[in-house]
Amino acid sequence: QVQLVESGGGLVQPGGSLRLSCAASGRIPGLNFMGWYRQAPGKDRDLVAGTFSGGVKKYGDSVEGRFTVSRDNVGNTVYLQMNSLQPEDTAVYYCNVKSLGRPLEEYWGQGTQVTVSS
Repeated sequence: QVQLVESGGGLVQPGGSLRLSCAASGRIPGLNFMGWYRQAPGKDRDLVAGTFSGGVKKYGDSVEGRFTVSRDNVGNTVYLQMNSLQPEDTAVYYCNVKSLGRPLEEYWGQGTQVTVSS
């Protein structure tokens, strides 16, 4: 089992910045993807950004160039630096960890609200 603890959400004005953190503990798969998804009311949960255990990063189309995903050296904490935030970035942001091999495992954090509003 893997436990995920998120922090860093909140209210920010358009153009502002926030940094989300997600600390993973427990039996983390050696080959994994750690990242962030978001879900706005009435919409699907979509990938925001994430990083593979080998170092490759992946971004959703709407955030590339504004958001940066990173991991700590141990690889158990993933960060999402969000700059130039816009109202359309408002959503619940969920941390996600999934294995890249067998057995297939996937874990979700409890979610943290990000609201961009003036």
